[in-house]
Amino acid sequence: MAAPASVTIKDLSGTFYMNKTLSDDPDPVLALQGVSWITRSLISLATVYLNVKQYKDDAGVVHIDIDQVTTGGLQGTTELRTLDWEKREHEDHIFGKLHGQTRFINTDAIEDAYLKEGWLEGDEEKGGPEGELHIQSHVEAVAGWTADMIWGFAEIDGERRYTRRVVVTKGDQVLKVRLIYDYYVQAE
Repeated sequence: MAAPASVTIKDLSGTFYMNKTLSDDPDPVLALQGVSWITRSLISLATVYLNVKQYKDDAGVVHIDIDQVTTGGLQGTTELRTLDWEKREHEDHIFGKLHGQTRFINTDAIEDAYLKEGWLEGDEEKGGPEGELHIQSHVEAVAGWTADMIWGFAEIDGERRYTRRVVVTKGDQVLKVRLIYDYYVQAE
């Protein structure tokens, strides 16, 4: 389901699920990140939901807390993002020990061509405090890989959808994946 116009990077709060038909296959990227074959197999069978809560703290800094919930009994992960570009440590049962940083960014400041392409660019997409269009995240894993991600909205099959473009690097290997999410509305 397309994301409503009211959902932008200014407030991503809500629930999304990964559309496996429209997304690239994440398995090669997960393998490069050291995720076991069993876990990758469970992920391929599960539906992955993102329960997103976006808010500002007392200092006015934006936070995005994401609880990943999956079907099929696989324990999801939690993403706690603070959009101030400060490095923070995080430990995850799937990816291990990580150091990450997150911020708002505009398309012209994105250096990687793959991460830069395919976004909606209209004024209605501007949601950062200075009119930024996207969210950038950089993660370094103790396991030796890095992930650079851009979050935003793209037109996919004629509908506006929450999208993440990811470039994962380990040594001389570089893999790219585009993840497409549908907005989830629960029946009342």
